[in-house]
Amino acid sequence: MNVSLTDCEVIVMKSVWEAESDVALGEVVQRANQKLDRPWKPQTVSTFLARLVRKGFLEMYRNGRMFFYEPLIGELEYGKGEIVACANMWQNNDPSVYLDAIIKKRALRPEEIQSLRKIIEEEG
Repeated sequence: MNVSLTDCEVIVMKSVWEAESDVALGEVVQRANQKLDRPWKPQTVSTFLARLVRKGFLEMYRNGRMFFYEPLIGELEYGKGEIVACANMWQNNDPSVYLDAIIKKRALRPEEIQSLRKIIEEEG
């Protein structure tokens, strides 16, 4: 997917992705305000949800008197796309520069190193 999200839209998507099932507006507001420390009113979150529906990230459906939102794009899929876009923009698509920046940010755990080795071996 080649559509970018604003920071606020990402926060709303994180609230939807972290839910156990499809969510209604009230739950998204509660999750964003409590877990992600946002003082948003329902109308604000509703605006972000409508944008996300238009961008193809969410599907909205009615069940009784309430509207529910279902993610159409997974969190991992979106995250991978953002990483690739960042690498393309800032590192001329050189993964070594990107990995170097990540590794210098914090030490990798042994299982993370093993996982990276496995990925490189499978792709190489």
